[in-house]
Amino acid sequence: MGRILIFGLGYSASRIAESLRAAGWRIDATGSAGSLAFEEEGAVLEALDAASHVLSSVPPGEADPVLARYGKALVGSGKWLGYLSSTGVYGDTSGAWVDETAPIGSGRRSARAEADARWLDLGARVFRLPGIYGPGRSALDRVREGKAKRIDLPTQVFSRIHVDDIASGVIAGFEALPGAYNLADDLPCSQNEVIEEACRLLGAVPPPLQALDAAGLTPAARAFYEENRRVANGKAKRVLGWKPAFPTYREGLRALKASTIPTSASTAPVAVSVDQR
Repeated sequence: MGRILIFGLGYSASRIAESLRAAGWRIDATGSAGSLAFEEEGAVLEALDAASHVLSSVPPGEADPVLARYGKALVGSGKWLGYLSSTGVYGDTSGAWVDETAPIGSGRRSARAEADARWLDLGARVFRLPGIYGPGRSALDRVREGKAKRIDLPTQVFSRIHVDDIASGVIAGFEALPGAYNLADDLPCSQNEVIEEACRLLGAVPPPLQALDAAGLTPAARAFYEENRRVANGKAKRVLGWKPAFPTYREGLRALKASTIPTSASTAPVAVSVDQR
């Protein structure tokens, strides 16, 4: 079995690590849940030298911290390289479909687009991810917590991906050539539809529609609602042989609901308020 070094053992990368560990892989990782401190270069370089695969899920600040510190060791290493990027690199397309041939760098995430391009130059498989949801991080949780919001933007649409489908897509990419791959579900839609389905599953009253300016969103959440695109996943299906286990939010939310142990016997509808994504 292989050995992988993961930079940044966060929500999505942890799911990837769980799948690989179950298959007998050796996992080294930085991050609070990892076995290595990012700043301890000796230990990290030792793990990098021993690894057959290297995956980064670390988002950039002003620059990509992994490339800034360890980029030279990755150049010409002959290792499988992977990077978890974002479909935010495509910017706003006014709801139009985008695939991996679309230009990047015109959106609000210029640092992410630069990191995306640099990893591609290194020969990495770059996985561009839309809104991520899964256990403990879904519309169901926001409804339960009273934090769900419906924003009155009739034309706003975006794509999403279940965290388990990220894991299966990245692992499928172990056999693929370098390049960019969109890992998204099959049904881009508005965030309101997702919130409404979560409310239906929980027997909750959907929150009222709010104007964007009245919703009290953080700058980051507001910026999310000001971008509008549909992400095509055809390349990942054709080249990786990947197929999402949760092709739409409906299957994903139902599975999450079924896996959750109720904390209360009450099923009375409740009013909710909040969200972002």
